[in-house]
Amino acid sequence: MEIYKTRKAEFTLELEQIRKRYNAISMARLVTIIAMLIAVFYLIKTGQGWLIFAAIGLFGIFVFLMKKHAKLSWQKKIKEALVQINANETDYLEGHKIPFEDGFEYNDFSHPYAYDLDIFGGHSLFANLNRTTTFVGKKTLAAQLLKLLPNDEILKNQEAVKELSRKIEWRQDFMALGKISNDNKLQYETLLRWNNAPNIPVSKLLTVLSFASPSLILLSLFAYFFTDDSEFLSYTSFLFACNLLFLGMAFKRIKAEIQHADNIDAIIKQYGLILQKVESEKFIAQKLITLQQKLNFENKNLSAQLKKLSGLFSQMDSIQNLVTTVFFNGFFLYHLHVLKALMRWKSQNAHALEQWLDVIGEFEMLNSLANFSHNNPDFVFPELNANYKISFKNLSHPLLNRKTRIGNDVAFTPGFMILTGSNMSGKSTFLRSLGVNMVLAGIGAPVCATAANIHPLPVLVSMRLSDSLSDSESYFYAEIRRLKQIMDGLESERAFVLLDEILRGTNSDDKRSGTIGVVKKMIESRAIGAIATHDVEVCLTTSEYPQQLSNQCFEAEIIDDDLYFDYKLRPGICKNKSATFLMKKMEII
Repeated sequence: MEIYKTRKAEFTLELEQIRKRYNAISMARLVTIIAMLIAVFYLIKTGQGWLIFAAIGLFGIFVFLMKKHAKLSWQKKIKEALVQINANETDYLEGHKIPFEDGFEYNDFSHPYAYDLDIFGGHSLFANLNRTTTFVGKKTLAAQLLKLLPNDEILKNQEAVKELSRKIEWRQDFMALGKISNDNKLQYETLLRWNNAPNIPVSKLLTVLSFASPSLILLSLFAYFFTDDSEFLSYTSFLFACNLLFLGMAFKRIKAEIQHADNIDAIIKQYGLILQKVESEKFIAQKLITLQQKLNFENKNLSAQLKKLSGLFSQMDSIQNLVTTVFFNGFFLYHLHVLKALMRWKSQNAHALEQWLDVIGEFEMLNSLANFSHNNPDFVFPELNANYKISFKNLSHPLLNRKTRIGNDVAFTPGFMILTGSNMSGKSTFLRSLGVNMVLAGIGAPVCATAANIHPLPVLVSMRLSDSLSDSESYFYAEIRRLKQIMDGLESERAFVLLDEILRGTNSDDKRSGTIGVVKKMIESRAIGAIATHDVEVCLTTSEYPQQLSNQCFEAEIIDDDLYFDYKLRPGICKNKSATFLMKKMEII
Protein backbone atom coordinates (compact mmCIF):
# COMPACT_ATOMS: atom_id res chain seq x y z
CA MET A 1 0.00 0.00 0.00
CA GLU A 2 2.87 2.39 0.78
CA ILE A 3 4.04 2.36 -2.81
CA TYR A 4 0.62 3.67 -3.93
CA LYS A 5 0.67 6.43 -1.33
CA THR A 6 4.18 7.42 -2.36
CA ARG A 7 3.34 7.44 -6.06
CA LYS A 8 0.13 9.39 -5.42
CA ALA A 9 2.09 12.05 -3.52
CA GLU A 10 4.73 12.26 -6.28
CA PHE A 11 2.16 12.56 -9.07
CA THR A 12 0.10 15.10 -7.11
CA LEU A 13 3.19 17.31 -6.76
CA GLU A 14 4.02 16.94 -10.46
CA LEU A 15 0.41 17.71 -11.37
CA GLU A 16 0.46 20.94 -9.36
CA GLN A 17 3.61 22.04 -11.16
CA ILE A 18 2.07 21.25 -14.55
CA ARG A 19 -1.11 23.13 -13.64
CA LYS A 20 0.91 26.23 -12.73
CA ARG A 21 2.73 26.14 -16.08
CA TYR A 22 -0.54 25.39 -17.87
CA ASN A 23 -2.26 28.40 -16.31
CA ALA A 24 0.75 30.65 -17.00
CA ILE A 25 0.78 29.69 -20.67
CA SER A 26 -2.99 30.17 -20.89
CA MET A 27 -2.50 33.73 -19.64
CA ALA A 28 0.45 34.27 -21.99
CA ARG A 29 -1.68 33.08 -24.92
CA LEU A 30 -4.40 35.56 -24.02
CA VAL A 31 -1.90 38.42 -23.70
CA THR A 32 -0.27 37.47 -27.01
CA ILE A 33 -3.53 37.36 -28.97
CA ILE A 34 -4.63 40.71 -27.49
CA ALA A 35 -1.24 42.26 -28.40
CA MET A 36 -1.53 40.85 -31.93
CA LEU A 37 -5.01 42.30 -32.38
CA ILE A 38 -3.77 45.69 -31.12
CA ALA A 39 -0.88 45.56 -33.60
CA VAL A 40 -3.26 44.75 -36.46
CA PHE A 41 -5.59 47.56 -35.36
CA TYR A 42 -2.83 50.17 -35.36
CA LEU A 43 -1.43 48.79 -38.61
CA ILE A 44 -4.76 49.47 -40.28
CA LYS A 45 -5.09 52.84 -38.54
CA THR A 46 -1.55 54.19 -39.05
CA GLY A 47 -0.13 52.08 -41.85
CA GLN A 48 3.26 51.82 -40.12
CA GLY A 49 5.19 48.98 -41.75
CA TRP A 50 6.97 47.72 -38.63
CA LEU A 51 3.61 46.70 -37.19
CA ILE A 52 3.33 44.00 -39.88
CA PHE A 53 6.44 42.31 -38.50
CA ALA A 54 5.19 42.79 -34.95
CA ALA A 55 1.86 41.13 -35.80
CA ILE A 56 3.61 38.25 -37.61
CA GLY A 57 6.01 37.78 -34.69
CA LEU A 58 3.18 37.78 -32.17
CA PHE A 59 1.29 35.24 -34.26
CA GLY A 60 4.37 32.99 -34.29
CA ILE A 61 4.60 33.26 -30.51
CA PHE A 62 0.89 32.43 -30.25
CA VAL A 63 1.33 29.29 -32.38
CA PHE A 64 4.30 28.22 -30.23
CA LEU A 65 2.27 28.77 -27.04
CA MET A 66 -0.65 26.81 -28.53
CA LYS A 67 1.61 23.79 -29.08
CA LYS A 68 3.09 24.12 -25.61
CA HIS A 69 -0.41 24.44 -24.15
CA ALA A 70 -1.59 21.30 -25.95
CA LYS A 71 1.44 19.36 -24.69
CA LEU A 72 0.85 20.48 -21.11
CA SER A 73 -2.85 19.65 -21.43
CA TRP A 74 -1.88 16.11 -22.38
CA GLN A 75 0.59 15.82 -19.51
CA LYS A 76 -2.04 17.16 -17.12
CA LYS A 77 -4.54 14.47 -18.18
CA ILE A 78 -1.93 11.72 -17.74
CA LYS A 79 -0.90 12.94 -14.27
CA GLU A 80 -4.54 13.28 -13.20
CA ALA A 81 -5.13 9.69 -14.31
CA LEU A 82 -2.04 8.46 -12.43
CA VAL A 83 -3.11 10.29 -9.26
CA GLN A 84 -6.57 8.68 -9.54
CA ILE A 85 -5.12 5.21 -10.19
CA ASN A 86 -3.00 5.33 -7.04
CA ALA A 87 -5.77 6.94 -4.98
CA ASN A 88 -8.11 4.12 -6.03
CA GLU A 89 -5.60 1.45 -5.01
CA THR A 90 -5.06 3.13 -1.64
CA ASP A 91 -8.81 3.39 -0.99
CA TYR A 92 -9.27 -0.22 -2.04
CA LEU A 93 -6.49 -1.65 0.13
CA GLU A 94 -7.58 0.41 3.13
CA GLY A 95 -11.07 -1.04 2.73
CA HIS A 96 -12.82 2.29 2.17
CA LYS A 97 -14.50 1.24 -1.08
CA ILE A 98 -14.13 -0.81 -4.26
CA PRO A 99 -13.79 1.96 -6.88
CA PHE A 100 -13.82 -0.38 -9.87
CA GLU A 101 -16.58 -1.57 -12.20
CA ASP A 102 -18.15 -4.79 -10.93
CA GLY A 103 -19.13 -6.35 -14.28
CA PHE A 104 -22.72 -6.98 -13.17
CA GLU A 105 -23.83 -6.97 -16.82
CA TYR A 106 -21.79 -10.13 -17.42
CA ASN A 107 -23.59 -12.19 -14.78
CA ASP A 108 -24.97 -15.37 -16.33
CA PHE A 109 -27.33 -17.25 -14.03
CA SER A 110 -27.12 -20.36 -16.22
CA HIS A 111 -23.32 -20.49 -16.09
CA PRO A 112 -21.87 -23.43 -14.09
CA TYR A 113 -20.38 -21.16 -11.41
CA ALA A 114 -20.62 -17.42 -12.23
CA TYR A 115 -23.58 -16.60 -9.96
CA ASP A 116 -22.85 -19.18 -7.25
CA LEU A 117 -19.27 -17.99 -6.71
CA ASP A 118 -20.00 -14.24 -6.99
CA ILE A 119 -17.81 -13.78 -10.04
CA PHE A 120 -19.68 -10.59 -11.03
CA GLY A 121 -21.62 -7.90 -9.18
CA GLY A 122 -21.05 -5.89 -6.02
CA HIS A 123 -18.09 -7.12 -3.91
CA SER A 124 -17.47 -9.81 -6.53
CA LEU A 125 -14.24 -11.36 -7.74
CA PHE A 126 -14.45 -9.25 -10.91
CA ALA A 127 -14.86 -6.02 -8.92
CA ASN A 128 -11.74 -6.85 -6.91
CA LEU A 129 -9.64 -7.95 -9.89
CA ASN A 130 -10.77 -5.41 -12.46
CA ARG A 131 -8.19 -2.77 -13.41
CA THR A 132 -9.28 -2.50 -17.03
CA THR A 133 -9.85 0.94 -18.52
CA THR A 134 -11.27 0.10 -21.96
CA PHE A 135 -14.41 -1.75 -22.94
CA VAL A 136 -12.46 -4.43 -24.82
CA GLY A 137 -10.33 -4.96 -21.70
CA LYS A 138 -13.36 -5.33 -19.44
CA LYS A 139 -14.96 -7.73 -21.90
CA THR A 140 -11.77 -9.82 -22.14
CA LEU A 141 -11.38 -10.08 -18.36
CA ALA A 142 -15.03 -11.10 -17.95
CA ALA A 143 -14.73 -13.77 -20.65
CA GLN A 144 -11.51 -15.09 -19.11
CA LEU A 145 -13.14 -15.58 -15.71
CA LEU A 146 -15.80 -17.80 -17.28
CA LYS A 147 -13.60 -20.40 -18.92
CA LEU A 148 -10.80 -22.80 -18.08
CA LEU A 149 -7.56 -22.45 -20.06
CA PRO A 150 -5.46 -25.39 -21.25
CA ASN A 151 -2.49 -26.13 -18.99
CA ASP A 152 0.09 -24.65 -21.36
CA GLU A 153 -1.90 -21.40 -21.58
CA ILE A 154 -2.23 -21.28 -17.78
CA LEU A 155 1.56 -21.53 -17.46
CA LYS A 156 2.04 -18.80 -20.08
CA ASN A 157 -0.39 -16.55 -18.22
CA GLN A 158 1.41 -17.23 -14.93
CA GLU A 159 4.71 -16.21 -16.48
CA ALA A 160 3.19 -13.06 -18.00
CA VAL A 161 1.43 -12.07 -14.76
CA LYS A 162 4.64 -12.53 -12.77
CA GLU A 163 6.55 -10.27 -15.16
CA LEU A 164 3.88 -7.57 -15.32
CA SER A 165 3.41 -7.57 -11.54
CA ARG A 166 6.99 -6.27 -11.25
CA LYS A 167 6.43 -3.53 -13.86
CA ILE A 168 4.29 -1.19 -11.77
CA GLU A 169 5.42 1.96 -13.60
CA TRP A 170 4.71 0.48 -17.04
CA ARG A 171 1.37 -0.96 -15.87
CA GLN A 172 0.16 2.33 -14.45
CA ASP A 173 1.29 4.29 -17.52
CA PHE A 174 -0.60 1.76 -19.64
CA MET A 175 -3.70 2.16 -17.45
CA ALA A 176 -3.47 5.96 -17.57
CA LEU A 177 -3.57 5.95 -21.39
CA GLY A 178 -6.68 3.79 -21.31
CA LYS A 179 -8.27 5.81 -18.52
CA ILE A 180 -8.22 9.08 -20.44
CA SER A 181 -9.66 7.46 -23.57
CA ASN A 182 -13.14 7.20 -22.00
CA ASP A 183 -14.23 4.64 -24.55
CA ASN A 184 -17.39 2.62 -24.10
CA LYS A 185 -19.32 -0.30 -25.53
CA LEU A 186 -21.16 1.79 -28.11
CA GLN A 187 -17.98 3.31 -29.56
CA TYR A 188 -16.17 -0.04 -29.56
CA GLU A 189 -19.05 -1.77 -31.33
CA THR A 190 -19.47 1.15 -33.75
CA LEU A 191 -15.82 0.83 -34.75
CA LEU A 192 -16.12 -2.94 -35.25
CA ARG A 193 -19.35 -2.52 -37.19
CA TRP A 194 -17.63 -0.04 -39.51
CA ASN A 195 -14.61 -2.33 -39.78
CA ASN A 196 -16.67 -5.43 -40.63
CA ALA A 197 -19.05 -3.71 -43.05
CA PRO A 198 -18.48 -4.39 -46.77
CA ASN A 199 -15.76 -2.17 -48.21
CA ILE A 200 -17.45 -0.65 -51.26
CA PRO A 201 -14.94 1.43 -53.26
CA VAL A 202 -15.84 4.86 -54.58
CA SER A 203 -17.18 4.59 -58.15
CA LYS A 204 -14.77 5.16 -61.02
CA LEU A 205 -16.84 8.12 -62.22
CA LEU A 206 -16.56 9.93 -58.86
CA THR A 207 -12.86 9.03 -58.67
CA VAL A 208 -12.20 10.66 -62.04
CA LEU A 209 -14.33 13.67 -61.18
CA SER A 210 -12.57 14.10 -57.81
CA PHE A 211 -9.37 14.92 -59.70
CA ALA A 212 -10.70 16.40 -62.94
CA SER A 213 -13.15 18.96 -61.57
CA PRO A 214 -10.83 20.59 -58.96
CA SER A 215 -8.09 20.68 -61.62
CA LEU A 216 -10.42 22.55 -63.98
CA ILE A 217 -11.30 25.03 -61.21
CA LEU A 218 -7.62 25.75 -60.60
CA LEU A 219 -7.00 26.20 -64.33
CA SER A 220 -9.96 28.55 -64.58
CA LEU A 221 -8.70 30.63 -61.64
CA PHE A 222 -5.19 30.81 -63.08
CA ALA A 223 -6.64 31.88 -66.42
CA TYR A 224 -8.63 34.64 -64.71
CA PHE A 225 -5.59 35.96 -62.81
CA PHE A 226 -3.47 36.03 -65.97
CA THR A 227 -6.10 37.34 -68.40
CA ASP A 228 -8.44 39.27 -66.10
CA ASP A 229 -11.27 37.85 -68.19
CA SER A 230 -14.39 37.63 -65.99
CA GLU A 231 -15.76 34.80 -68.13
CA PHE A 232 -13.32 32.48 -66.38
CA LEU A 233 -14.94 33.42 -63.07
CA SER A 234 -18.24 32.24 -64.51
CA TYR A 235 -16.60 28.90 -65.38
CA THR A 236 -15.24 28.72 -61.83
CA SER A 237 -18.66 29.39 -60.32
CA PHE A 238 -20.22 26.74 -62.57
CA LEU A 239 -17.58 24.16 -61.63
CA PHE A 240 -17.94 25.11 -57.95
CA ALA A 241 -21.66 24.30 -58.13
CA CYS A 242 -20.93 21.06 -60.04
CA ASN A 243 -18.53 19.95 -57.31
CA LEU A 244 -21.23 20.40 -54.69
CA LEU A 245 -23.52 18.32 -56.91
CA PHE A 246 -20.85 15.63 -57.19
CA LEU A 247 -20.47 15.66 -53.41
CA GLY A 248 -24.23 15.18 -53.14
CA MET A 249 -23.84 11.94 -55.11
CA ALA A 250 -21.57 10.60 -52.34
CA PHE A 251 -23.11 12.45 -49.38
CA LYS A 252 -25.29 9.55 -48.23
CA ARG A 253 -22.30 7.22 -48.34
CA ILE A 254 -20.15 9.65 -46.35
CA LYS A 255 -22.84 10.05 -43.67
CA ALA A 256 -23.16 6.27 -43.43
CA GLU A 257 -19.42 5.90 -42.81
CA ILE A 258 -19.45 8.25 -39.83
CA GLN A 259 -22.86 7.26 -38.43
CA HIS A 260 -22.80 7.08 -34.60
CA ALA A 261 -19.06 7.83 -34.73
CA ASP A 262 -19.03 10.79 -32.34
CA ASN A 263 -15.62 11.14 -30.69
CA ILE A 264 -14.47 7.90 -32.31
CA ASP A 265 -11.42 9.63 -33.78
CA ALA A 266 -10.20 10.44 -30.26
CA ILE A 267 -10.83 6.85 -29.13
CA ILE A 268 -8.90 5.41 -32.07
CA LYS A 269 -6.02 7.78 -31.36
CA GLN A 270 -5.92 6.55 -27.77
CA TYR A 271 -5.97 2.93 -28.94
CA GLY A 272 -2.92 3.79 -31.02
CA LEU A 273 -1.11 5.31 -28.03
CA ILE A 274 -1.96 2.29 -25.87
CA LEU A 275 -0.57 -0.09 -28.49
CA GLN A 276 2.48 2.14 -28.93
CA LYS A 277 3.13 1.56 -25.21
CA VAL A 278 3.04 -2.19 -25.88
CA GLU A 279 5.20 -1.93 -29.02
CA SER A 280 7.96 0.00 -27.27
CA GLU A 281 8.33 -2.22 -24.18
CA LYS A 282 10.78 -5.11 -23.91
CA PHE A 283 9.15 -8.27 -22.53
CA ILE A 284 10.56 -11.62 -21.46
CA ALA A 285 7.42 -13.74 -20.94
CA GLN A 286 6.46 -15.73 -24.04
CA LYS A 287 2.78 -14.73 -23.81
CA LEU A 288 3.67 -11.04 -23.81
CA ILE A 289 6.11 -11.44 -26.70
CA THR A 290 3.48 -13.34 -28.71
CA LEU A 291 0.92 -10.59 -28.13
CA GLN A 292 3.52 -7.99 -29.09
CA GLN A 293 4.29 -9.86 -32.31
CA LYS A 294 0.62 -9.70 -33.30
CA LEU A 295 1.20 -5.99 -33.77
CA ASN A 296 3.85 -6.61 -36.43
CA PHE A 297 1.62 -6.11 -39.44
CA GLU A 298 3.25 -5.97 -42.89
CA ASN A 299 6.19 -4.00 -41.44
CA LYS A 300 3.88 -1.08 -40.68
CA ASN A 301 4.06 1.22 -37.70
CA LEU A 302 0.83 0.17 -36.04
CA SER A 303 0.36 3.24 -33.86
CA ALA A 304 0.93 5.42 -36.94
CA GLN A 305 -1.75 3.45 -38.81
CA LEU A 306 -4.29 4.06 -36.03
CA LYS A 307 -3.27 7.71 -35.85
CA LYS A 308 -3.94 7.94 -39.58
CA LEU A 309 -7.37 6.31 -39.17
CA SER A 310 -8.16 8.71 -36.32
CA GLY A 311 -7.24 11.63 -38.56
CA LEU A 312 -9.40 10.36 -41.41
CA PHE A 313 -12.45 10.02 -39.14
CA SER A 314 -11.78 13.52 -37.78
CA GLN A 315 -11.55 14.95 -41.29
CA MET A 316 -14.64 13.08 -42.37
CA ASP A 317 -16.55 14.38 -39.36
CA SER A 318 -15.88 17.97 -40.46
CA ILE A 319 -18.68 17.49 -43.01
CA GLN A 320 -20.98 18.50 -40.14
CA ASN A 321 -19.60 22.05 -40.52
CA LEU A 322 -21.56 23.82 -43.28
CA VAL A 323 -18.89 26.44 -44.09
CA THR A 324 -16.13 23.82 -44.32
CA THR A 325 -18.32 21.53 -46.40
CA VAL A 326 -19.28 24.19 -48.95
CA PHE A 327 -15.88 25.86 -49.29
CA PHE A 328 -13.54 22.85 -49.33
CA ASN A 329 -15.81 20.62 -51.38
CA GLY A 330 -16.80 23.39 -53.79
CA PHE A 331 -13.17 23.90 -54.71
CA PHE A 332 -11.46 20.56 -53.98
CA LEU A 333 -14.13 17.84 -53.38
CA TYR A 334 -12.29 17.45 -50.09
CA HIS A 335 -14.58 14.92 -48.41
CA LEU A 336 -14.62 12.74 -51.50
CA HIS A 337 -10.84 12.43 -51.25
CA VAL A 338 -11.11 11.68 -47.52
CA LEU A 339 -13.70 8.97 -48.27
CA LYS A 340 -11.35 7.36 -50.78
CA ALA A 341 -8.49 7.45 -48.27
CA LEU A 342 -10.74 5.93 -45.59
CA MET A 343 -11.77 3.10 -47.92
CA ARG A 344 -8.13 2.54 -48.89
CA TRP A 345 -7.16 2.30 -45.20
CA LYS A 346 -9.97 -0.16 -44.63
CA SER A 347 -8.97 -2.39 -47.54
CA GLN A 348 -5.38 -2.52 -46.27
CA ASN A 349 -5.94 -2.88 -42.52
CA ALA A 350 -9.51 -3.94 -41.70
CA HIS A 351 -8.68 -7.63 -41.41
CA ALA A 352 -6.13 -6.85 -38.65
CA LEU A 353 -7.93 -4.11 -36.69
CA GLU A 354 -9.95 -6.44 -34.46
CA GLN A 355 -6.80 -8.41 -33.67
CA TRP A 356 -5.08 -5.19 -32.57
CA LEU A 357 -7.98 -4.36 -30.27
CA ASP A 358 -7.89 -7.92 -28.89
CA VAL A 359 -4.23 -7.34 -27.96
CA ILE A 360 -5.34 -4.35 -25.88
CA GLY A 361 -7.96 -6.55 -24.21
CA GLU A 362 -5.44 -9.29 -23.42
CA PHE A 363 -2.95 -6.85 -21.94
CA GLU A 364 -5.68 -5.23 -19.84
CA MET A 365 -6.75 -8.64 -18.55
CA LEU A 366 -3.17 -9.65 -17.72
CA ASN A 367 -2.56 -6.22 -16.18
CA SER A 368 -5.54 -6.79 -13.85
CA LEU A 369 -4.19 -10.18 -12.76
CA ALA A 370 -0.72 -8.68 -12.33
CA ASN A 371 -2.11 -5.93 -10.10
CA PHE A 372 -3.91 -8.62 -8.07
CA SER A 373 -0.62 -10.49 -7.69
CA HIS A 374 1.26 -7.30 -6.75
CA ASN A 375 -1.33 -6.43 -4.09
CA ASN A 376 -1.16 -9.95 -2.63
CA PRO A 377 2.52 -10.96 -2.47
CA ASP A 378 1.63 -13.77 -0.03
CA PHE A 379 -0.50 -15.52 -2.68
CA VAL A 380 1.12 -18.29 -4.71
CA PHE A 381 0.98 -19.47 -8.29
CA PRO A 382 -0.12 -23.12 -8.13
CA GLU A 383 1.98 -25.92 -9.52
CA LEU A 384 0.13 -27.95 -12.16
CA ASN A 385 -0.11 -31.71 -12.50
CA ALA A 386 -1.83 -34.12 -14.85
CA ASN A 387 -2.73 -36.71 -12.19
CA TYR A 388 -6.02 -35.25 -10.92
CA LYS A 389 -4.34 -34.27 -7.66
CA ILE A 390 -5.64 -31.11 -5.97
CA SER A 391 -4.19 -29.79 -2.75
CA PHE A 392 -3.94 -26.40 -1.05
CA LYS A 393 -2.01 -25.34 2.02
CA ASN A 394 -3.53 -22.55 4.13
CA LEU A 395 -6.36 -22.04 1.63
CA SER A 396 -8.71 -19.11 2.17
CA HIS A 397 -11.01 -16.82 0.21
CA PRO A 398 -9.01 -14.08 -1.59
CA LEU A 399 -11.66 -11.43 -0.92
CA LEU A 400 -11.76 -11.88 2.86
CA ASN A 401 -9.86 -9.47 5.09
CA ARG A 402 -6.26 -10.63 5.15
CA LYS A 403 -5.97 -9.82 8.86
CA THR A 404 -8.89 -11.97 9.95
CA ARG A 405 -9.25 -14.72 7.35
CA ILE A 406 -8.45 -18.24 8.48
CA GLY A 407 -6.78 -20.71 6.15
CA ASN A 408 -7.17 -24.47 5.88
CA ASP A 409 -5.08 -27.26 4.45
CA VAL A 410 -7.01 -29.50 2.10
CA ALA A 411 -6.07 -32.38 -0.21
CA PHE A 412 -8.55 -34.29 -2.32
CA THR A 413 -7.22 -37.79 -1.76
CA PRO A 414 -9.65 -39.53 -2.02
CA GLY A 415 -11.31 -37.34 -4.56
CA PHE A 416 -14.68 -36.39 -3.05
CA MET A 417 -15.43 -34.90 0.35
CA ILE A 418 -18.63 -34.92 2.44
CA LEU A 419 -18.57 -31.76 4.52
CA THR A 420 -20.61 -31.27 7.69
CA GLY A 421 -20.89 -28.45 10.18
CA SER A 422 -23.50 -26.26 11.78
CA ASN A 423 -24.74 -23.04 10.24
CA MET A 424 -22.21 -20.19 10.51
CA SER A 425 -19.36 -22.68 10.98
CA GLY A 426 -17.74 -21.81 7.64
CA LYS A 427 -18.90 -24.56 5.25
CA SER A 428 -20.21 -22.28 2.50
CA THR A 429 -17.23 -19.93 2.76
CA PHE A 430 -14.90 -22.90 2.49
CA LEU A 431 -16.71 -24.20 -0.60
CA ARG A 432 -16.55 -20.75 -2.21
CA SER A 433 -12.86 -20.53 -1.30
CA LEU A 434 -12.26 -23.77 -3.15
CA GLY A 435 -14.30 -22.67 -6.15
CA VAL A 436 -12.87 -19.16 -6.50
CA ASN A 437 -9.29 -20.38 -6.14
CA MET A 438 -9.85 -23.12 -8.72
CA VAL A 439 -11.20 -20.43 -11.09
CA LEU A 440 -8.15 -18.22 -10.43
CA ALA A 441 -5.80 -21.15 -10.91
CA GLY A 442 -7.52 -22.03 -14.19
CA ILE A 443 -6.72 -18.63 -15.73
CA GLY A 444 -3.10 -18.31 -14.58
CA ALA A 445 -3.66 -16.06 -11.56
CA PRO A 446 -2.20 -16.56 -8.07
CA VAL A 447 -4.37 -18.23 -5.45
CA CYS A 448 -5.04 -17.41 -1.81
CA ALA A 449 -2.83 -20.11 -0.27
CA THR A 450 0.76 -20.59 0.81
CA ALA A 451 1.17 -23.62 -1.49
CA ALA A 452 -0.98 -25.27 -4.14
CA ASN A 453 -0.69 -28.18 -6.52
CA ILE A 454 -3.64 -28.75 -8.81
CA HIS A 455 -4.94 -30.46 -11.88
CA PRO A 456 -6.97 -27.67 -13.56
CA LEU A 457 -10.55 -28.85 -14.07
CA PRO A 458 -13.88 -27.35 -15.12
CA VAL A 459 -15.72 -26.02 -12.06
CA LEU A 460 -19.37 -27.04 -11.59
CA VAL A 461 -21.28 -25.54 -8.68
CA SER A 462 -24.72 -25.69 -7.08
CA MET A 463 -24.71 -23.35 -4.11
CA ARG A 464 -27.01 -20.41 -4.67
CA LEU A 465 -30.18 -20.61 -6.74
CA SER A 466 -33.33 -18.52 -6.82
CA ASP A 467 -36.90 -18.78 -7.99
CA SER A 468 -37.44 -17.54 -11.54
CA LEU A 469 -40.84 -15.86 -11.57
CA SER A 470 -40.54 -14.89 -15.23
CA ASP A 471 -39.99 -18.53 -16.16
CA SER A 472 -42.53 -19.81 -13.60
CA GLU A 473 -39.70 -21.90 -12.17
CA SER A 474 -39.57 -22.86 -8.50
CA TYR A 475 -36.39 -22.96 -6.45
CA PHE A 476 -36.60 -26.74 -6.32
CA TYR A 477 -36.95 -27.13 -10.07
CA ALA A 478 -34.11 -24.64 -10.64
CA GLU A 479 -31.91 -26.78 -8.41
CA ILE A 480 -32.87 -29.97 -10.23
CA ARG A 481 -32.00 -28.29 -13.53
CA ARG A 482 -28.61 -27.24 -12.16
CA LEU A 483 -27.91 -30.79 -10.93
CA LYS A 484 -28.86 -32.07 -14.38
CA GLN A 485 -26.44 -29.56 -15.90
CA ILE A 486 -23.68 -30.80 -13.60
CA MET A 487 -24.37 -34.47 -14.38
CA ASP A 488 -24.37 -33.75 -18.12
CA GLY A 489 -21.04 -31.98 -17.74
CA LEU A 490 -19.54 -34.94 -15.91
CA GLU A 491 -20.51 -37.27 -18.73
CA SER A 492 -18.07 -35.54 -21.08
CA GLU A 493 -15.14 -34.91 -18.69
CA ARG A 494 -14.04 -35.04 -15.09
CA ALA A 495 -14.73 -31.86 -13.16
CA PHE A 496 -14.34 -30.12 -9.84
CA VAL A 497 -17.82 -30.12 -8.25
CA LEU A 498 -19.10 -28.12 -5.28
CA LEU A 499 -22.57 -28.77 -3.85
CA ASP A 500 -24.04 -26.95 -0.86
CA GLU A 501 -27.09 -28.40 0.88
CA ILE A 502 -28.82 -29.71 -2.23
CA LEU A 503 -32.53 -30.67 -2.48
CA ARG A 504 -33.69 -28.20 0.17
CA GLY A 505 -37.13 -28.05 -1.40
CA THR A 506 -38.23 -31.57 -0.48
CA ASN A 507 -38.87 -33.63 2.67
CA SER A 508 -35.99 -34.99 4.77
CA ASP A 509 -36.25 -38.63 3.62
CA ASP A 510 -36.46 -37.63 -0.03
CA LYS A 511 -33.60 -35.18 0.46
CA ARG A 512 -31.42 -37.83 2.17
CA SER A 513 -31.95 -40.51 -0.46
CA GLY A 514 -31.53 -37.97 -3.25
CA THR A 515 -28.30 -36.60 -1.76
CA ILE A 516 -26.87 -40.09 -1.33
CA GLY A 517 -27.78 -40.82 -4.94
CA VAL A 518 -25.95 -37.66 -6.06
CA VAL A 519 -22.87 -38.61 -4.00
CA LYS A 520 -22.80 -42.05 -5.63
CA LYS A 521 -23.12 -40.40 -9.02
CA MET A 522 -20.10 -38.22 -8.17
CA ILE A 523 -18.10 -41.35 -7.39
CA GLU A 524 -19.25 -43.03 -10.58
CA SER A 525 -18.23 -39.95 -12.61
CA ARG A 526 -14.90 -39.71 -10.76
CA ALA A 527 -15.67 -36.13 -9.80
CA ILE A 528 -13.38 -34.25 -7.44
CA GLY A 529 -14.83 -31.78 -4.97
CA ALA A 530 -17.12 -31.51 -1.98
CA ILE A 531 -20.74 -31.66 -0.90
CA ALA A 532 -21.94 -29.90 2.26
CA THR A 533 -24.79 -31.47 4.19
CA HIS A 534 -26.44 -31.42 7.60
CA ASP A 535 -27.59 -35.03 7.24
CA VAL A 536 -25.25 -37.32 9.19
CA GLU A 537 -26.64 -40.41 7.44
CA VAL A 538 -25.22 -39.15 4.15
CA CYS A 539 -21.78 -39.28 5.78
CA LEU A 540 -22.19 -43.04 6.36
CA THR A 541 -21.78 -43.49 2.60
CA THR A 542 -18.02 -43.20 3.12
CA SER A 543 -18.01 -46.69 4.67
CA GLU A 544 -19.16 -48.07 1.31
CA TYR A 545 -16.55 -46.10 -0.67
CA PRO A 546 -13.54 -45.58 1.64
CA GLN A 547 -11.18 -45.11 -1.32
CA GLN A 548 -13.31 -42.45 -2.99
CA LEU A 549 -15.01 -40.57 -0.13
CA SER A 550 -13.84 -38.78 3.00
CA ASN A 551 -15.68 -37.02 5.83
CA GLN A 552 -14.53 -33.53 6.85
CA CYS A 553 -16.22 -31.07 9.18
CA PHE A 554 -16.26 -27.67 10.82
CA GLU A 555 -17.02 -27.81 14.53
CA ALA A 556 -18.50 -25.27 16.94
CA GLU A 557 -17.44 -25.09 20.58
CA ILE A 558 -19.30 -23.80 23.63
CA ILE A 559 -16.92 -21.68 25.70
CA ASP A 560 -18.14 -19.67 28.72
CA ASP A 561 -21.73 -20.28 27.70
CA ASP A 562 -21.12 -18.81 24.28
CA LEU A 563 -20.83 -20.33 20.85
CA TYR A 564 -17.35 -20.19 19.31
CA PHE A 565 -16.31 -21.02 15.73
CA ASP A 566 -12.66 -21.49 14.83
CA TYR A 567 -13.38 -22.13 11.10
CA LYS A 568 -10.77 -24.92 10.99
CA LEU A 569 -11.35 -27.99 8.84
CA ARG A 570 -11.18 -31.32 10.68
CA PRO A 571 -11.48 -34.96 9.63
CA GLY A 572 -14.70 -36.70 10.66
CA ILE A 573 -18.37 -35.84 11.11
CA CYS A 574 -19.67 -32.75 12.91
CA LYS A 575 -21.02 -33.60 16.39
CA ASN A 576 -22.05 -30.33 18.03
CA LYS A 577 -25.60 -28.95 17.67
CA SER A 578 -25.30 -25.18 17.56
CA ALA A 579 -28.93 -24.56 16.56
CA THR A 580 -30.27 -26.26 19.70
CA PHE A 581 -27.80 -24.36 21.87
CA LEU A 582 -28.68 -20.97 20.34
CA MET A 583 -32.43 -21.53 20.60
CA LYS A 584 -32.11 -22.51 24.28
CA LYS A 585 -29.87 -19.52 24.98
CA MET A 586 -32.35 -17.15 23.31
CA GLU A 587 -35.20 -18.90 25.16
CA ILE A 588 -36.89 -19.95 21.98
CA ILE A 589 -37.16 -23.51 23.29
